[in-house]
Amino acid sequence: MPRAISRTGRRRAGLILTAGAALLAPLAVTGPAAAADGYSVTTLKVTVHAGDRECVVDADVYRPAGVDAAHPAPAVLTTNGFGGSKDDGSTDAIAKAFADHGYVAMAYSGLGFGATGCPISLDAPRSDGRAASGLVDVLAGTRAADDGTRVDYVEKDAPGDPRVGMTGGSYGGAIQLATASVDHRVDALVPLITWNDLSYALDPNAARAADGSATAVPGVYKWQWTNGFFLLGEAQGLLHPSLDPSRLGGAGCLHFVSDACTTKRLLDSGAYPAGPTADRLGYARGISPVSYLSSVRAPTLLVQGETDTLFNLNEATATYRALTAQGTTAKMIWQSWGHSGGMDDPAAGELDLATGNLDTSYVGQRILAWFDRYLHHDRAADTGPAFAYYEDWLTGDQRYGTSAAYPAGTARELHLSGDGTLVTAADQVVAGHRSYANSLLPTSHSESSLAGLIGLGDPEPYDTPGTFAAWTSKPVGSTPLDVAGIPRATLQVDSPAAALTQHSSDAAGKLVLFAKLYDVAPDGSQTLVHRLVAPVRVPDVTRPFTVDLPGMVHRYEPGHRLRFVVAASDDAYYGNRVTKPVTVRSAPGSPGVLSLPVVGGDLG
Repeated sequence: MPRAISRTGRRRAGLILTAGAALLAPLAVTGPAAAADGYSVTTLKVTVHAGDRECVVDADVYRPAGVDAAHPAPAVLTTNGFGGSKDDGSTDAIAKAFADHGYVAMAYSGLGFGATGCPISLDAPRSDGRAASGLVDVLAGTRAADDGTRVDYVEKDAPGDPRVGMTGGSYGGAIQLATASVDHRVDALVPLITWNDLSYALDPNAARAADGSATAVPGVYKWQWTNGFFLLGEAQGLLHPSLDPSRLGGAGCLHFVSDACTTKRLLDSGAYPAGPTADRLGYARGISPVSYLSSVRAPTLLVQGETDTLFNLNEATATYRALTAQGTTAKMIWQSWGHSGGMDDPAAGELDLATGNLDTSYVGQRILAWFDRYLHHDRAADTGPAFAYYEDWLTGDQRYGTSAAYPAGTARELHLSGDGTLVTAADQVVAGHRSYANSLLPTSHSESSLAGLIGLGDPEPYDTPGTFAAWTSKPVGSTPLDVAGIPRATLQVDSPAAALTQHSSDAAGKLVLFAKLYDVAPDGSQTLVHRLVAPVRVPDVTRPFTVDLPGMVHRYEPGHRLRFVVAASDDAYYGNRVTKPVTVRSAPGSPGVLSLPVVGGDLG
């Protein structure tokens, strides 16, 4: 029989690394049963089809008091982040919060996590999405749990079609898009801090051709983040010693499906050979939203973190643009916290997944309004502006800037001058060049990628002299300069050593560099904004190329200067395999250009 406990029967103990809301989330363990006050919780085991497998899913159903077959309520489906389970603090708290608001909430452990069977397949629609669709069947009352229990108290749009939304963060975010792509019964989505393209997230190339067209050149391996989560996935046998044999992986991995395992080995090799092996990165892209968004029709509220080097703001922006371009209703919020910090102690007024403060946070109120509109069909519900972004320089209750459209503001150009300055007009450019050379070991530091997740200290970012080129603006005037959006830089570099290897059958021979923006204070100290960098594997060193830097929201205070840096390496990523001196030349007729999305103030 299913076990029913009250919301006061949960107790939190211990810590587990979970990335979906990707944080150090408390484990929930069952305490003594207590009288229900607001809702009851029933644990179910549900066998579902997941591609070519059958998987037993571990789920909790939160049923508000007074909800029954005669008085049904809409449902919210949520799952854990990578390494977590339905019982971790964030997943559990969010389910409770929605039950408090009268929703039937179902929290479940994703495939390969907690007490759910089958190996980890990275939110693939054909497996993870289909499994979640099986849970939608349970909410529809058309599928029983393995013990025969049926859920007959969820509101329906039609027989077999429950009124259901989804929410969750990181690994628990992409699953929503995967599910909605294979099951159009899902009515609304709220994915937080998740990816658009897993191949970009783990092996990013921020470069495009100068005309804006995409490049097929592979990226730069983000080895710290990737290894951290891979080890967490492989450690599931230690975290859950009584593992179901269905969770055993393939291709030499303990708990990942074969294609995911092969992809990891290719990235570890540092090689990108031509031919069939190169397609292994296609698995990461093929299971990502970028490959199936055309099938997503559910209204989607995207929430992404400004402090996030794993899934940066460009990920949500790409999803937002794809959805709105095809006519799918979508809005986007850039909140303060992400995988790289701020989750364990959110700023005042920010969503706290560990407490489920939907009523008292800006993002929480937007989520409630989204579900009011698309689950309760309340046409008077105000779902807010198309684009909102957290401004960390503000104080008080209102810390979000808003815009009726994305992008917001105006693009302002700065030109890279040969004397190392950033100037506001092309005719101010001085002919000259900036040069650097890489070492075979990393000489720049942006972050220790997992430090923000596990609460460790991290050295300040640095670049070793001689291994980077920099251009610095004049001081900001009396009015602060506010930036909100995705900066872009158009560059052309000269590297004879890279030119010799760029046509090799292995793309690893192409030049690697890292672009980034610092804030330089009047005393000369500099801050790498949110520790964000743009890794680039240059498509063709004989031609100009454009770099999409990570999206950012930042105020440059009066007297501060912008510094644009191109560095040879970064210790959070793989880099060049041989020494490749680089020169960036500037002349009045052909300077490099940095474009900033400015929403307030100007450099003048």
